[in-house]
Amino acid sequence: MDFIKKPMAIENRSMEIIAPYLSKLNLTPEQVKVYSRMIHAAGDVEYAPIIRMSADAIEEGMKALQSGCDIFTDVEMVRTGINKRKLASFGGSVHCRVADPEVAAEAKVQGITRSMQAMRSFGQALNGNIVAIGNAPTALFEVLRLIREEGIKPACVVGIPVGFVGAADSKKALAQTSLVPYITVEGTKGGSPIAVAAINAMMYLIDNTRD
Repeated sequence: MDFIKKPMAIENRSMEIIAPYLSKLNLTPEQVKVYSRMIHAAGDVEYAPIIRMSADAIEEGMKALQSGCDIFTDVEMVRTGINKRKLASFGGSVHCRVADPEVAAEAKVQGITRSMQAMRSFGQALNGNIVAIGNAPTALFEVLRLIREEGIKPACVVGIPVGFVGAADSKKALAQTSLVPYITVEGTKGGSPIAVAAINAMMYLIDNTRD
């Protein structure tokens, strides 16, 4: 069987297949890049009409990345997937506290999820940085509370938790806020690979050299 073997050729062909599904969505060139990588990560063109982002999301995300911002994640899968070498080249690093013993202990005391407590523990550190949530709706709800009640202002929130309990509602709440630039997906679809794809896409828009 003959098949494409070179990584960039595979990626380029994938983008060609995705392109027709984006052609009628009136996207900017930058949005096309981010949408394409999110769809590619999902292997699902049905994402095309349900991806949502504020008009300033990519611009503000890229601006923060170029200034050396950090990224705060809800789960290790998101932290692991982000291109940390690329991020470090801009001066940033990735943080995830979901596995920290003190976070687990406090979450048990408070009767909340560890991802939720992890976001709460970051607090003011989220200001001016990027939040990437790919698994836990409770983490996204907590970030929205911090924004609304405590005046926390991330540069951009990539909120794409997945699942049947709370995911759709948390993403709808994110899309309805006017307080922070955001990237999300409607409904129950999402997950860590999709959140990672959005983050990496913004970094590749800045510098597309691969390592």
